Amino acid sequence: MSETPTTPPPLPGAPGSYSQGGARGPQPTIGELIARISENISGLIQGEIDLAKAKGKRMVTNLGLGAALLGAAGVLALFALGILLGGIVHLLALALPLWAGYLIVALVLFIIVAILALLGVKRLKKGRSDVPAPQEGLRSSAETVKSAVASGLRKGGEAL
Repeated sequence: MSETPTTPPPLPGAPGSYSQGGARGPQPTIGELIARISENISGLIQGEIDLAKAKGKRMVTNLGLGAALLGAAGVLALFALGILLGGIVHLLALALPLWAGYLIVALVLFIIVAILALLGVKRLKKGRSDVPAPQEGLRSSAETVKSAVASGLRKGGEAL
């Protein structure tokens, strides 16, 4: 196998580098500039994808927690009405008529269910409002690239 030796890029400030004090070094070619732009655009797109993934994950977490709270409210309502109702009603029946015991217990349980349901709905709304919108970031990135290219073309025209 034969290896072709490659020369390392010039050090900053060395002859042939881009960042010499006031003197200009060799300008990058159009191909190099296009390659850089392509790399930058790819990086921007990948960043937007990563941001959308992170927002989507957070949204799914909020939606899952909201659904779990609503499910817990439903299960609690069913079990509470079936199991606790009898015992608490009979406890209240020691001081009140039996029908009053049933009414009081049912009202308390439905208040608890309403609170849990409201908390669940609030979580679902919070998760829904957090929907990722990657197109906004891509639009601003595209505008930045367009203005940078236009600026570069204007500067290139002035140099000629």
